[in-house]
Amino acid sequence: MVTSAARTKTFAPPPSASPDGAAVQSEKARLVLAGARAVFLANGYGAATTDMIQQAAGVSKSTVYSHYPNKETLFIAVVEAECERFLQTIRKCEFSEKRLEDNLSAIAHGYLDLLLSPDGMALYRAVVSEAPRFPELGRRFYVAGPSAMINAVEDALEAAEFRGDVDLGGIGRNSAATLFVSMVRGDAQMQCLTHPESPASAVQRDRWAKDAVTAFLRAFQKAPK
Repeated sequence: MVTSAARTKTFAPPPSASPDGAAVQSEKARLVLAGARAVFLANGYGAATTDMIQQAAGVSKSTVYSHYPNKETLFIAVVEAECERFLQTIRKCEFSEKRLEDNLSAIAHGYLDLLLSPDGMALYRAVVSEAPRFPELGRRFYVAGPSAMINAVEDALEAAEFRGDVDLGGIGRNSAATLFVSMVRGDAQMQCLTHPESPASAVQRDRWAKDAVTAFLRAFQKAPK
C-alpha cells in the first residue's frame, strides 16, 4: 500500500516549478486539446495536421509537441475526453423508480441528443474511419456510447422486472436492452450520416425516441391488472 507521504514524495514538482507555472502549463495543454478537438471534428484524423492544430490552439508548435508528441496521441486524447463527456451526460439522466416508459424515454432522448449532435456525428465518423488504425480506441468509443446506453436500459429493465411490469419472453435483459438501443439509433443515425446537410430537428429526434419506446413497450410491457 502506498502511503500519503510516499505519494507526495513521488509526485512533488521539482524545486524550480511553481504553482503559477503549473497552472500555465495546464492551461496550454487545455488549449492544445481544444484546438485538436476542433480540427479533428471538422476534418477527421487523416486530413488534420499539427500545423492546423497549432493555429486553432493559438500556441507555438513547440508547445503542442511538449504536451503531445504526435498527432496520434492528440487524437487519442481527444476521443478519450469526448468519451468521458458522453459518459458524464449519461450519468446525469434522472430515472423514475416506478415508470419504465419515463426511463426509456429519458435514455432515448439523451442518446439521440448526443449521437445526432454535430459534434457527435463528427466524432462518430472520425472514430469509425480510424478504428482499424486505433482498434482499442474504437472499443473505448463503443463502451462510452452504445454499451453505456445498454447498461442504463438493463438497469431500468431490472427494476421493471422486479415490479412485475415487463415480460422479456426469455431473451434476457441484455438482449432486450441491446434491441432497444438499436431501435433508438437505427434509421435516425443512418439518415444523419447520409444527409449531413440536413441535421435532425428536435421534432424528428422526439419522434424517433417516442417510436422506439412505444414499439418496445408493446412488445414487452405487461398489461395492467
